[in-house]
Amino acid sequence: MRTQEGPLGHPLRNIKALLLMGDGPSGVPDSVYSALALPTVGPLDPGFDEILDRLQGQLRNIFNVSDGVCAVLDGPAAVGMETCLVNLLEPGERLLVLDNGMGGERLRETAQRLGLAVDVLTVPWGDPVLSEQVAQRLARSDYHAVVMVHAESSTGVRSPVGAVGDLVSMHGALFIVDCETSLGGMDVDMARWRADALFASSHKCLSCPPGLAPVAFSMRALDRVGRRRTPIPGRYFDIALHLDYWQGAPRVCHLMPSVNLLYALHMALEGVLNEGLPNVFARHRAAHEQLVTGLAALGLRPLADVPWRLPMLHVVPAPEGVDAEDVRGRLRAEHGIEIGGGMGRLAGRVWRIGLMGHSARTTNVVALLEALGRLL
Repeated sequence: MRTQEGPLGHPLRNIKALLLMGDGPSGVPDSVYSALALPTVGPLDPGFDEILDRLQGQLRNIFNVSDGVCAVLDGPAAVGMETCLVNLLEPGERLLVLDNGMGGERLRETAQRLGLAVDVLTVPWGDPVLSEQVAQRLARSDYHAVVMVHAESSTGVRSPVGAVGDLVSMHGALFIVDCETSLGGMDVDMARWRADALFASSHKCLSCPPGLAPVAFSMRALDRVGRRRTPIPGRYFDIALHLDYWQGAPRVCHLMPSVNLLYALHMALEGVLNEGLPNVFARHRAAHEQLVTGLAALGLRPLADVPWRLPMLHVVPAPEGVDAEDVRGRLRAEHGIEIGGGMGRLAGRVWRIGLMGHSARTTNVVALLEALGRLL
């Protein structure tokens, strides 16, 4: 079948490299791009079997899983979110959603669509969810599970997940955490948080192309799955089928994985772990401090208060009288730099500047500040 091509020939030739400093995807290292181009093999190929084993070890390390299992699902973090919710809760069971931004709103909407009895603890955008607020809510009601966002990308705020996890554990509920923005850029600790399920994505601080959702489940969570009274809705979200492949001996492939993307994720995680997690986190913090100092010189400051600011994602209100979307467009067109726009109630009012993974580098911060200074 013929396709109509533009004056430059094939449309792929029109794709230009950009400095990716938005809310995702982040920059991808050449080693990860090279892994994508390796020959595709079957999902049960002996050589690929070794890669899957290594991936699980890498994920256990980066999630800090001491008593549980890891897998990678095809799709964005939303696939990980639904997988956690549909496996760990049954229709009508009570879920408390801790909502302080767009991530929390999506968790609430997804849970309601799944037929769960959803209560919401709503916190103003720009504020963290504090453990005292959660303690008051848990003292009034019992829940099967509590779900929250670690790093809220719509506002640039982190919440104290460890303190919340202690409370949830005391009340006997399952604890589910969205780590999409934080994984690989700041400390994520399933064991210390007493979390039962974590989900993330490949395209933020892990610096892999979009399309994969790493997840981790505790053994307590898997025991809960095994004691369900109702079948899991749909087939794709059934974690048991995925674990037949990731943990099976021999492996059973129910669902075709994205083989080449898993090559890329393996190489991306290898890069993170070879650098060393403490060094990776320190690099993100250093780039963050450099950016905040440079923004202050331009009369700008992040929305989040200092104690709760994310090191990898900065939500910055545009100055009064400045068209935030016009500046974003000119940054891309004139300087080859992509930053993100506002979400939800902040749409058109803020910039979301990402220093995630491979993009969290001094040279990138300098390039962005110089370009932003010219435009402002």
